[in-house]
Amino acid sequence: MERDELECFLILAEELHFGRTAARMRLSRARVSQLVQRLERRLGAPLFERTSRTVVLTDLGARFRDDVEPHHRAIERAVARTAAAARGFGGTLRVGFSAPLTGEIAMNAVDALRAEHPELAVEICEMSFTDPFAQVRDRYYDVLLMELPVREDDLAKGPTLLTEGRMLAVPAGHPLAARPWLTMDDLAGVDLITTDGDLPAYRRALQTPGRTPAGLPVPAGPVVTSLQEALMFVAAGKGAMLTAAHTATYHARPGVAHVQIVDAEPVRYGLVWRDGEGTAAVDAFAEHVATEIGTRTTALTTVA
Repeated sequence: MERDELECFLILAEELHFGRTAARMRLSRARVSQLVQRLERRLGAPLFERTSRTVVLTDLGARFRDDVEPHHRAIERAVARTAAAARGFGGTLRVGFSAPLTGEIAMNAVDALRAEHPELAVEICEMSFTDPFAQVRDRYYDVLLMELPVREDDLAKGPTLLTEGRMLAVPAGHPLAARPWLTMDDLAGVDLITTDGDLPAYRRALQTPGRTPAGLPVPAGPVVTSLQEALMFVAAGKGAMLTAAHTATYHARPGVAHVQIVDAEPVRYGLVWRDGEGTAAVDAFAEHVATEIGTRTTALTTVA
């Protein structure tokens, strides 16, 4: 059995669409169809039922997918681990960060890593606001410095490296803006801005809880795709948003006030990478991140 046949089958079993499968594999639709037909001839039975509008797995195809997929993924992980080990500090390390504060820390760590290992190419960029895990899963990034918790089975995480308080960004004229501090129960009746995208429920509950600790409902506000969009809605009086404490400094803008929430769960940050694919470069980056955080004690205390 050829690898491209198996990969084509698994992608088509996921997408159930020849066009999307062809796009993911960077092949023509005709080539995808050819690979599937070749595999079906090899196995002696149809794996998909096709009409002009739908593609569905046959019972045999579903059983074949369930039997083969775990082994195929294991082989992919083994290849990736071996290639990473062979590269050592060669190749490219792709780093993602989630916020301005983590971006500063990551950038300084990257500068130190480049100086220590000039043979290592390092790329750094802000990660997706709406889908925090897709890019590391798709190998766009090798390691992320981002908010915890992360409870994904296919991702590994390091310990908490940094914590800071949580604030509520509210319109400057809102009654809560005049308060010296807030509690989570003060969110009752406040329209909380929601992030669009594929966020796990446990992360969404931290950003936009549906109820206060006392059980009072917290209404859902506008749905946004970026922090700048969220703050624009806040300034326009369309809602409020839970933010990390550093947002008040890094994203200060007219019309928005930031008030500390004294009993909110703190924002925690750590490193995240694909499970089983830690490398020497990732380990070295983690060491430089820890060193950078250690040298910023005063600054971090200010936002904690």
